[in-house]
Amino acid sequence: MDQRISFVTLAVRDLDASRAFYLGGLGWQAELDVPGEVLMIRVGELLVLSLWDRAAFEAEVGPIAVGEGVAPFALAHNVATKDEVDGVLETARAAGADPVHAPFEREWGGYSGYFGDPDGYRWEIAFNPGPIGQVVLP
Repeated sequence: MDQRISFVTLAVRDLDASRAFYLGGLGWQAELDVPGEVLMIRVGELLVLSLWDRAAFEAEVGPIAVGEGVAPFALAHNVATKDEVDGVLETARAAGADPVHAPFEREWGGYSGYFGDPDGYRWEIAFNPGPIGQVVLP
């Protein structure tokens, strides 16, 4: 098996709200949009973010565990400067994102903050000046 991920799929409660947030609010473009079913957005050279209607997700994958707190993972969007972190977080807030954590200097040498999308999935917006942070920049 190749060491790569092709799709990241998020089960969403309201596909229209997710569409409005990601396409209208963040200004992203759909690669495939099937109303009522799935919205797929190319987010990297070989990576697609798939926003799938929750009921359809459960029908194929199985019951979704629901409980207190947030999903035990975060998505990250790295940028080249601290100013870009601030700008992306402001764009997300203007699109209706939940401003989870304002950005600040991290002990690992970077600068990052978080927002939540319409389903509460956490996105970290980060400037990471270290070697691994540079690997993920376009």
